Amino acid sequence: MPTAPHDVTQDGERDRLQQERDFYRNLLELGARDSLEPFLEEALALSASMSGAKRGYIELLEDQQHEGPPRFWMAHGCYDEEVEEIRATFSRGVIAEALATGQTIVTESALRDPRFGSRHSVRRNRSEAVLCAPIGASPTLGVVYLQDRHQPGPFSEEDRKRLEIFARYLATFAERLLTLHRQREAADATQPFRGRLRAEGVIGRSPTLARVLEQVSLVAPLDVNVLLTGPSGTGKTQLARVIHDNSPRAARPFLELNCAALPETLVESELFGVLPGAHSTASRRVEGKVAAAEGGTLFLDEVGDLPLTSQAKLLQLLQSREYYPLGGTRPQRADVRILAATNVDLRAAVARKTFREDLLYRLEVLPIRLPALAERPEDLPDLAEHFCALACEQHHLPRLRLSPGALRAVEAAEWPGNVRELGHKVQAAVIRAAGEGVPRIERRHLFPEARGAAAQEPGPLTFQEATQRFQAQLLLETLEDTAWNITEAAGKLELSRSHIYNLIAAFGLERRKP
Repeated sequence: MPTAPHDVTQDGERDRLQQERDFYRNLLELGARDSLEPFLEEALALSASMSGAKRGYIELLEDQQHEGPPRFWMAHGCYDEEVEEIRATFSRGVIAEALATGQTIVTESALRDPRFGSRHSVRRNRSEAVLCAPIGASPTLGVVYLQDRHQPGPFSEEDRKRLEIFARYLATFAERLLTLHRQREAADATQPFRGRLRAEGVIGRSPTLARVLEQVSLVAPLDVNVLLTGPSGTGKTQLARVIHDNSPRAARPFLELNCAALPETLVESELFGVLPGAHSTASRRVEGKVAAAEGGTLFLDEVGDLPLTSQAKLLQLLQSREYYPLGGTRPQRADVRILAATNVDLRAAVARKTFREDLLYRLEVLPIRLPALAERPEDLPDLAEHFCALACEQHHLPRLRLSPGALRAVEAAEWPGNVRELGHKVQAAVIRAAGEGVPRIERRHLFPEARGAAAQEPGPLTFQEATQRFQAQLLLETLEDTAWNITEAAGKLELSRSHIYNLIAAFGLERRKP
């Protein structure tokens, strides 16, 4: 039976109202964002979706005098090289005009538009429909740029109006986030030292981390030995790389040798190399790490595990810049900087006669101690989000976010394995969440062992799991004893009320129904 015309009209009106409702609901969710990257990603995805655009690009300007590529941007449906082409193609055209005039730019076909059709990249990409709306006015904060449609034809007048409305809302949200970003940067204790260093992979903004970067900025340019100390998993190998990358030796090799990973019989051959005939199996010359690192840096991890005989030869290298390959009778000159790391107390090892005191003095010309995560808890959210993005990229997974509850769980947890443990935990959570097909990582993805004793796998608990279970049980019992009076529970546990609320969310505790 054919559908009556008024039924078709009603269906169309219902679809329109539903789209409008979804649009404003998405706007509300967008306005709740408190950092720029997820805000830009979701804003661009929403604008491309509502207009049917194949590709999109959004950027925010830090200030009107900023030159060069924008600091805050996001692309949709584009590879990195295509983003550069979009910027190159329209930096003096569409985007520039939208920024300068504060007016929306629409073209049915950039390829046939006399303003842009002569540009090489437009002809090469055969760019068709383009819609570009400014974000904000007086001053303009940025632009939303959409290119090509999934359906044939230009962007409609309705697309233009809807994007302009959307951009007006974005301006309010963007202004708040830019202000928040400036406040965070002003509160970033590491900022003065990041200006002097290439240290993009060192995540955090705490005063504790700032003191580490300050020391790195002092020792990196100097050709002196550095001893890195601190608990296991704090990032000593990464910091050794940062020191090398910011030194005059940056263009030369950086080699690493884990002294704990080799049998005692192989340490010297790995370090100094082997000449033919040095022993029964040495039929050819083998280059050691010292020779391979010539002109660069050699990083000795777990240096406290070096055998005493190897310590003596390392001391000779540090004192004279000379060494003997295994089986060699003539000394070899070495131009290499030594960085070393350990998570044990070398002074105690000296007292036990398992480490040479004179070698310790040679290694720790400028010692740097890396703090445990417990000493820099304010860096936990930034680290967790960094590892989340890294895991998505490495495993080619859709971009996932950590939910507020998951971040609170990260902050509430103990991390005896420090940065390494946190990275592995977040990576596993990313894989679990991606397997479920959900867009956000929740607490259950990070700590699946905490979902109840019945669901737990048999086997011994880790220190972290046992600690979390004890904390959750203690908190739950206290809340039950106080009839869930937060103030009274906080007093009993000697915690702040806000911390109690954070722990409740982090452990996923719920009040029992009467």
